[in-house]
Amino acid sequence: CFRFVHGCFRAVTGRKHGLISVQSMSLLVTHARLITVPAGTDDPGYIEDGWMLVGDDGRIAALGAGSPPVGTTAEETLDVAGAFVAPGFVSSHSHLFTSGLRGLGVADTLYGWCDAMLGTTAHMSADQLYWATLHGSLDFLSNGVTTAYNFTDPLQAWEPMVDGKRTGTAGLRGLEYHWRQAEGTRDSGIRFVDAAGMDVTAGTPDEVFDRFAAEVAHTRTFDADYALGSSIMGQVQWSPHPDAAAFEVEAMRRYGVTNQAHFLESPEAVEHQQSKFALYRDAGALELGLVFGHFIQTTPEIIAQSVAGGAAMSWQPASNGRLASGTALVPEMLAMGMKVGVGLDDQACTDVSDPWQNMRIGIYAQRARTKDPLSMMPEQMLRLHTLGSAEIMGVADRVGSLEVGKFADFVVVDPRRPDVGPLWHPVRSYVLAMSPRNLKAVYVGGRLVNADGVSTNPLAEEASAKVHELPAAVIPLRGHPH
Repeated sequence: CFRFVHGCFRAVTGRKHGLISVQSMSLLVTHARLITVPAGTDDPGYIEDGWMLVGDDGRIAALGAGSPPVGTTAEETLDVAGAFVAPGFVSSHSHLFTSGLRGLGVADTLYGWCDAMLGTTAHMSADQLYWATLHGSLDFLSNGVTTAYNFTDPLQAWEPMVDGKRTGTAGLRGLEYHWRQAEGTRDSGIRFVDAAGMDVTAGTPDEVFDRFAAEVAHTRTFDADYALGSSIMGQVQWSPHPDAAAFEVEAMRRYGVTNQAHFLESPEAVEHQQSKFALYRDAGALELGLVFGHFIQTTPEIIAQSVAGGAAMSWQPASNGRLASGTALVPEMLAMGMKVGVGLDDQACTDVSDPWQNMRIGIYAQRARTKDPLSMMPEQMLRLHTLGSAEIMGVADRVGSLEVGKFADFVVVDPRRPDVGPLWHPVRSYVLAMSPRNLKAVYVGGRLVNADGVSTNPLAEEASAKVHELPAAVIPLRGHPH
């Protein structure tokens, strides 16, 4: 087993403004099977026996093969004794507030599942959403996901879809409902892009923009090393407002934010969904780098116009299978030049936040669809769930690969516990044969945040207790969700 020199856990020195304050220390990782996933090449960057130096700023200072150069020192040394050291996973599409809502809507596709899940959050308070989001963020970290694009539950409550449409007349919750979710993400120590809906059917245009501006401004008060950006939760698919796309494009320009839209996901009301593509196209969203989440019920024309306009997509293979949504044409999109990332979506529709499971489901689904094993290879799938996700989120300059200057966000994965046998093709075995059972440690900025499934966050125990209180608190208000 790997061993720590100068101790295992970093000292927690206290909390300030809701953030966990941790003493910074330099770290030297040795005897690692390094998988770096470097930018600018399809090579996974595998080093059989390597080392990595992390500075006290939490960024990678140097790495290489063999032993570190003579004179390389750090305050802490981590000898991983042949374990994999790879980039922390990046989930380009996540709903971290759903961590206390697993197992709902199992017999439903997207809209029925939303009735079960979001119909429950409609009866939850801002503080309950704080703890659920914190719990979900810590759950991601415990499974090796160190950065997430996080959709917060919108201020406008969920309402059932009828023939693929909603009225947009549901009640509006106060700004604290978003702020507390953003704070829950922040307090976990995960890196994230915070996404909020604009809810354009609620209020005048000035009220819509002022409300969204307040959500963005709140998140921008956080440490920019962790709150990596603000974004729009694109709602054109759901919104009955004819100018919803124009509102979002104006907000992208006005506030300098990105936009990811759930789009063409559900197998219901497909023609109605497809008809809304023109709203984004004609509003100029594609040229601003719009990301389509899911993007399953497409046409050749929609894909071609999206690629030509510069849009990207986020693929959620486990979620798409769980909700019977279908399989996105990812190899074809990649061949046409579309940038693609991979998301775990959320605990309520993937149940286990396992990025290795997510990668394997993606590989298997594409190979079953195309009947061609080359349509999705393990090395490519790993890149999509790390650097590819960081690229479509606009944060690849900071996360997604193990390269000098980037944050030292990495996982330590031991192929001998449990033992998977000889590593004939190490990177392929990393993708196809590893699982959270092999995950021994997770680091964010060179700081240990989880060891053998146990969080180092002092709020973890309380978050678990709060989430387990939810059924008793919510069921009297709405009944038991199906």
